[in-house]
Order: sequence, then C-alpha cells, then structure tokens
Amino acid sequence: MIDIHTHILPGIDDGAADWEASLALARAAAAEGITTIVATPHHASSSWRNPASVVRPLVDELQTRLDAERIPLRILPGQEIRVHGDLLDAWERGELLTLGDSSYILVEMPFTEIPAGMADLLHELRVMGLRPIIPHPERSAPIMKQPQRLAELVEAGAYSQVTAASLLGGFGKRCQESAWTLCRQGLVHLVSSDAHHAERRGFRMREAYDEIEGVLGSSWKQYMLRNAEAVTADQAFGEAPALALSHDNIWDKITRIFRK
Repeated sequence: MIDIHTHILPGIDDGAADWEASLALARAAAAEGITTIVATPHHASSSWRNPASVVRPLVDELQTRLDAERIPLRILPGQEIRVHGDLLDAWERGELLTLGDSSYILVEMPFTEIPAGMADLLHELRVMGLRPIIPHPERSAPIMKQPQRLAELVEAGAYSQVTAASLLGGFGKRCQESAWTLCRQGLVHLVSSDAHHAERRGFRMREAYDEIEGVLGSSWKQYMLRNAEAVTADQAFGEAPALALSHDNIWDKITRIFRK
C-alpha cells in the first residue's frame, strides 16, 4: 500500500512530535503493509509554515534513520498546502512541493468554507500541468451539507481523497456518513491515512480498504490502490469502475457499518 497523506515528519506541525514519534509511525505503517509514505506537513495554514526548504532535509534525514533501523519504508516529500491568496506566487518561488515530486499536489481547503475562487484556482493549477487533490472533503462543512459542491470541484479539475478513519467512524457518525456519501456518488479517487500519531491517530488503511471492498466491490478497492500508485509514479488515474450495486443497496451496506 501507498499512503499519500501523512504527518510523519518530526516537530513541524501537529503530527509526530519528535524523531521517536516519527519512527513509531513508520513502524506502524510497515506493520500494516504500507511500503511508501508521502510526508505532507501542513503548509501556509494559520499555525504552520513548512516550505520545501524545510521539508526536503527532514525527509532525507528520516529515510536515513529508517534505513539504519531497517524499517522497510520509503519516504517521499510533499506538503498539505492550505489554499491562500499567495499560492500561485509561492509555487513560482519554489516554496511548494508536489507529492513525491510528481504532478499531483495536495491542496487543503478550510473545514468551514470553500474559498471564493476555488474553481478558478483548480483551473490555473491544471493549466500549469499540476493535478490538484483535495484532502478530506468529507470533513468540509459545505460539502457535508451539499455533496454536489465537491462534484463541482471535481468537474473543475480536482481529485479527492478521503481519510481512512473517516470511513471507519473515527471522526464521528456524521463525518462517516459524509465520507460514504461521497464514495457512493463516485466522487472519491483516493484513500489515505492523514496519520498524525501511531496510537491516537494512526493509519487504519487496511481496514478502510476492506470496507471499501465490502461496500463498493473489489474493483473500487483496486481502483483506489492503483491511483495511489499512480500518484507516486506520476501517471494518470485509470477510469473509475461502475458502481456494481444500486445506490440503495450500497447504502444498506453502509448502514450496517454504522451499526458496528
């Protein structure tokens, strides 16, 4: 498995606090069968600034420590970039990172709103040859209320990534329902962990993929697995499979997850 969204780098955001915590996350990832992780610390949010010049040396140092500890995990550079007015200029200044030096870029919206001009920004990024991915749309208040808002952003050129824990109820039933609603509407392209801590907020990737297979079918599980591989290989996503069940039947399966 490949995880494109993690907070494994030490001491620079609300993820791993130090090298010990980073290594604990790495061991947990390897134990779950994850082979490649993209480190995506928060950047340009109100609390954290982690430009490329900060992230790359830490990725190199973490890989060195993993190799020394014989932890079979590959670490790639990235960022979770908050949408801000200076984003396009920051790209020109070399402050921003794509995921694993691919054309895919993780662009985070505030949880409370969809920024004005978001569709225009997505269009500009695509014109620049970048492929924007919106993380955890299931936790966006406007999208929770109106899933069609995500469909509009996908139409404007974005991909979307839900968090494994959201599918499993880790952020509450409302967020879980939102995540599965987006999945059953075919608006989700990737699943990732958004892992911050080995125990309190870990990976749960295998569980999430198992639930996706159980609800949407093995073709959707393989589609999302292949899309994660495509990110790190800098390849285009494949065509989404058809939903094998009617929306009502899918929702019956989802409600059984809620009762667990």
